[in-house]
Amino acid sequence: MKRKEFLKATVPAVMIPSLIGGFSIKAHGTGKFLKKLARRAAINGKVLVVIEMNGGNDGLNMVIPVDQYSNLSTARSNVLIEENKALALNGITKTKLHPAMTGLQNLYNDEKVCIIQNVGYPQPNFSHFRSTDIWKSASDSNQNLVDGWLGRFLDHEYPNYPDNYPSVANPDPLAIQIGSSVSLSLIGPGANNMAMNISNPDDFYAMTNDIVDPAPSTPAGHELTFIRKVSQQTQGYLAVIKAASTVGENKSTKYPTGGRANSLSEQLKIVARLISGGLKTPLYYVSMGGFDTHAQQVVASDTSTGAHANLLSTLSVAIDAFMDDCKLLKIDDRVAGMTFSEFGRRIQSNFSLGTDHGAAAPMFVFGNKVNPGIIGNNPTISSTVSVNDNLPMEYDFRQVYASVLQQWFELDDETTDKDVLLKNFDNLPVFDTTSSIHKPLKIEKGIVLEQNYPNPLVDKAFIQFNTPGGIVDIALFDAMGRKVQTIYHGKSEAGVQDILFEKGNLKAGNYYYQLSYQANRITKSMVIQ
Repeated sequence: MKRKEFLKATVPAVMIPSLIGGFSIKAHGTGKFLKKLARRAAINGKVLVVIEMNGGNDGLNMVIPVDQYSNLSTARSNVLIEENKALALNGITKTKLHPAMTGLQNLYNDEKVCIIQNVGYPQPNFSHFRSTDIWKSASDSNQNLVDGWLGRFLDHEYPNYPDNYPSVANPDPLAIQIGSSVSLSLIGPGANNMAMNISNPDDFYAMTNDIVDPAPSTPAGHELTFIRKVSQQTQGYLAVIKAASTVGENKSTKYPTGGRANSLSEQLKIVARLISGGLKTPLYYVSMGGFDTHAQQVVASDTSTGAHANLLSTLSVAIDAFMDDCKLLKIDDRVAGMTFSEFGRRIQSNFSLGTDHGAAAPMFVFGNKVNPGIIGNNPTISSTVSVNDNLPMEYDFRQVYASVLQQWFELDDETTDKDVLLKNFDNLPVFDTTSSIHKPLKIEKGIVLEQNYPNPLVDKAFIQFNTPGGIVDIALFDAMGRKVQTIYHGKSEAGVQDILFEKGNLKAGNYYYQLSYQANRITKSMVIQ
């Protein structure tokens, strides 16, 4: 078969993914959203890097509520980090970090990290697949969406993509993911991929250096070599990526090398290089796995070591090196990053030196422009924790998304609520918004929620709270972290208020009740007999 006929018999060259090192590189993009985002990026150059921690991270051993240490020791004595080994944070006495996270400790103390406590969603799902879909699509737990929050964000800006892209006005990819496939987060309406996918770091360097793996010395092998070369040349985004890679560089010496190298740091190293090379792509998506720590999460003789410690060290070292690189490259004022995992782990550990699927967990947002500190409260740990007990969410993960979209990318309220997140979510004070029209709701320090009296509750109990006045919501969560009912919702006068709560048909067990006032959340435990 002639080469021309061979190509006719296959899909058009522009549709053939680049094959490098046995992996594919696909150029995708769609979404009205990214058009506006790309224009913003051209103006202010802002970049968001999303880090997925696949498997369900144990937040209680990552961000340690040392004020709950006594009850934690009872619930998870075989995995809990010794308090004297945990890392202190400037100005914080009740919360410490895992000892493997010295890089993130330093960034926090340098006021470049915002920690959001107890992030989750109502009615949590404990399946990896379903919960991952919920986080990536930003859906309700009883809602199935086939597109992602960032994909809808991009689709809103580029309704006609991929037609006429790349172009002179928009030469760069809308988003870049380093990984074997494009995340649901980056899928737009109509199953349109919004990102260019680079299979792994090795393939990136092969691509940018024009390396094509040798094919077999056969007629089919010769045609395969030709297809690889043609597909590289015809993928419009490859040229700008190669150009950015050639101009860009890495300056940090903190990236691990040799036997200490880790996949996440290699991914972030590529991101820094492309940003410094002038690529205007505003979204990068990287990931690491291994957080499903049902067994051997720690080493019995030293709980500060083991599988989870290695994972958190990988994360911390990679982010620290990346931020150091951004600083040396003078791009740190326009780069922010965000971590997430599909759920946390149970409060009580198991007998295999591990923890099982849980609900809420902390998120990290990092960068020069974050509001440094901790948003939210340490989780309340009951003295009677059972194997089914979970942490109720304090903040919905979509509040963090809304904060990123509006405060960092300056997306308008209507687009955020209607087209991207599909409903309204209060902003949290994640970023410095002194120059932005988007003002997050204030975290009030004077709000009080008292322990229900009596506790344990037999038939009825009083709950007392104190707010500046306004709409107050008090919800009840069961031990699994699922919302059971609304105890109170309405407009409350300023000052101390008492409400009567009756047991009704509730079963005996451990519960949590949570007061919500604007962006403020306070949670207390309740025992019902």
